[in-house]
Amino acid sequence: MKTLTIIPSRLSATRLPGKPLLKINDLSIISHVFRRAQEANIGDVVVAAEDQEIVDDVIKNGGRAILTGKNHKTGTDRIYEALQKLELKDVDFIMNLQGDEPAINIEDIISLK
Repeated sequence: MKTLTIIPSRLSATRLPGKPLLKINDLSIISHVFRRAQEANIGDVVVAAEDQEIVDDVIKNGGRAILTGKNHKTGTDRIYEALQKLELKDVDFIMNLQGDEPAINIEDIISLK
């Protein structure tokens, strides 16, 4: 069974605008989350972002990202658009991993598979 982890992200959060690109040890929060998801080794990982700056940051840091529209009401809506754009046919499970948990325990990700 193939799992795809999609991490929705946007800069326009109301409580802390720009949060995905804030740095921890010289790496953005969103790139930390991407790396943690990759380290879990449960399948491919993609960031779905409405902002080109996030896409650029993830790619610059060795990740994979896709640009989505800006009018989504939820991260799940953003994930659905990303999945449509990716046109993957062989995915059995989609994991929605929140982009603001840079210290997420890899074992927690694995246990959700």
